[in-house]
Amino acid sequence: MFITVLERSVSLAQHNIGTLFKTGWAYILLLLALNFAIGSSLVPESGFSTMSYMTEPVAKADEGALRALAAIANLLVGFSIAIAYVRRILIGARDFPVTFGKRTLRVMYYQIVLGLIGFLSLVPLMIVSSIIAALTAGFGLLLMFLAPFIALMVVQKLSVVLPAAAVDDPLTLRESWRATSGFGWAMAFSALVMSLLAALLIFFWGFLLSMSDGLLPASDLWLQIRSAIFPMGTMLIFVWVFASLQATFYGLIRERFANELGLKKEDFQQVDAQRQMARERATKALAGAKRMKRD
Repeated sequence: MFITVLERSVSLAQHNIGTLFKTGWAYILLLLALNFAIGSSLVPESGFSTMSYMTEPVAKADEGALRALAAIANLLVGFSIAIAYVRRILIGARDFPVTFGKRTLRVMYYQIVLGLIGFLSLVPLMIVSSIIAALTAGFGLLLMFLAPFIALMVVQKLSVVLPAAAVDDPLTLRESWRATSGFGWAMAFSALVMSLLAALLIFFWGFLLSMSDGLLPASDLWLQIRSAIFPMGTMLIFVWVFASLQATFYGLIRERFANELGLKKEDFQQVDAQRQMARERATKALAGAKRMKRD
């Protein structure tokens, strides 16, 4: 199952690079403008000594606060890109280029809840493993090593609520846990491998930008642009990798439900086709009503 989940996640990501830019182009421009504006206000007198304003040493408290606000803003935009991307993949939605509403807040709420669950799962595991390590050494150290992975498995089993919330599916945490029965370890291993992939891509992205110094003439403008596109690219990599992973998880539980109900793949495709036709008819009707109103 692990190989299946990982293979499908990577394949989904590979075939939807264009989808990421088609659905998120407006957010990407917003992300670039946001990072450029904040980075320009944080340029040291001697220029940036690292890749970006986000990686510069914090010299003053107000700089740290501004950088924290920039990180939060990047996360908000990143959530919006992820939602648009997942909605296009799973239900073929073509939303307005920039939207922010209850759906985004719901996804962010679940992400915060999952973070707290992960932390609350990890703390008792670390305490118990520390006590066991003090008594038995070897087994306790092994449990201490496995504790983060166990917490990751718990979070991943519950994380299907994220893509579900993105497509307005009222899936609860309890239902997510039940729906992913038997998938837990495969999901955790896949999340671990995809995290390593994201880290590798971010390293490669930074390497490419650092190589640009030798290819482009040195200028303050380019340093500010590079400072802005590094966090922008980093956020896009995170969104691309983990949104593809979550979309795969959601697809797997949909397939499980279909199998339990005795539905075939063709049944799902027929329902999706009917939904798309209904959406197109509604769009045409709305456009016709607007034209009549103008006339």
